[in-house]
Amino acid sequence: MPIFEYKCDKCEHKSEFLEKSDSKKKHVCEKCGSLNMRKIFSGFSVGKSSHGSDSCSTGMCPSGVCGL
Repeated sequence: MPIFEYKCDKCEHKSEFLEKSDSKKKHVCEKCGSLNMRKIFSGFSVGKSSHGSDSCSTGMCPSGVCGL
């Protein structure tokens, strides 16, 4: 189940909820108690792979560590 981010229209507090993609559930703002929460677009983080080497194989990366 994915985590979705919501923002309160009343106080602008952001909250995250674990729910199904097609859920129609209304969420309550943790800060002010409002039911006027709207789903917002949020990115997701991608961590480094634990497979292979972290060093830059070409030596061309500014940091010396490839982000690929």
